[in-house]
Amino acid sequence: MTIQPLEGINVLDFSTLLPGPLASLILAEAGAEVVKVERPGGGDDMRRFAPDFGADSGCFVLLNRGKRSITVDLKDKREQARILESVASYDVVIEQFRPGVMDRLGLGYNAMRAIRPDLVYCSITGYGQNGPKRLVAGHDLNYLAETGMLGLSRGSDGKPGLPPGLIADIGGGALPAVLNILLALRHAQATGQGVRLDIAMADNLFSWQYTALALAALGRQPRPGGELNTGGSPRYQVYPTADGRFIAAAPMEQPFWNNFCDVIGLAPSLRDDDTVPERTLAEVARLIGMRDSTHWREAFRDKDVCCSVVATMDEALADPHFRARGLFESTVASGDAAMPALPVPLAPAFRQAPARKSSPTYACPGTETIEAGP
Repeated sequence: MTIQPLEGINVLDFSTLLPGPLASLILAEAGAEVVKVERPGGGDDMRRFAPDFGADSGCFVLLNRGKRSITVDLKDKREQARILESVASYDVVIEQFRPGVMDRLGLGYNAMRAIRPDLVYCSITGYGQNGPKRLVAGHDLNYLAETGMLGLSRGSDGKPGLPPGLIADIGGGALPAVLNILLALRHAQATGQGVRLDIAMADNLFSWQYTALALAALGRQPRPGGELNTGGSPRYQVYPTADGRFIAAAPMEQPFWNNFCDVIGLAPSLRDDDTVPERTLAEVARLIGMRDSTHWREAFRDKDVCCSVVATMDEALADPHFRARGLFESTVASGDAAMPALPVPLAPAFRQAPARKSSPTYACPGTETIEAGP
């Protein structure tokens, strides 16, 4: 039987959109019971994001699988009192408002801790609970810009590229929130005392940039598009193929590089890419561009070259490897519609057996029980 390490843990989640809901989804998939607090008048804005799926958004459905939803007017004094009365039945609170908002509503950490001393109270914001930018509005792109990460993605025209994933929301918000909530639960178990967690998405982006930080600390500014993993080496590049597709080539270590050069037929005089890396890069691009992606997929197969054809999403979902790993066996439903559930980063030992779960429907205000439990 699958071990669910967070069975018996109850989570009250005030967050919306992506960072907090993804964090509470991971906790739910590990066995926690999550109650999602939504506002009157339609609930979480994510319910209305494209693409539509059933009565809600596909994005909302994926992020809120298996949770229970309640509708609460947090500006109503009676509803605030109901929330506080229920806090004793929760182990974790997640909120994503600007600093000070929950305190003004009478639902801050100190108010809740007075009722539940061992409460883990996790606040996720862009810039943290203190500092000059604490109240500045921002989104993922702003946090990437202000921490230097976006500037490292400049293309040949000098313009930074838009990341295809929400790095700050997920890597700076949701995942650090889960990590620290688990540590705080262990602390509460050992000491009987809760913790206020200050998760700042911008802060947490710096750990993603260890190479750039090392260079800057040694007095050399990172070159956008010019370092090993940002476009400055032929050993870490995306090369176009003859059929309009692309090869992601990452043969960084010398044995992989030697194999790669043998497969593509790179002249011995250009294999020392430290000498004139631009010449080597240009010739590798020319050679890759002479053949289509099907040729290279077969040529690189079983050759230890760290090369992949850039997949479409449909191809990734159908990949036999991910299917064999069971990533898409669970499903999420909205009404009669169902689709594969969002895989979350839990080790197989902690995943539930494949199951079909629903996302929460929007409930009429004042009709639900706030306390944790069925």
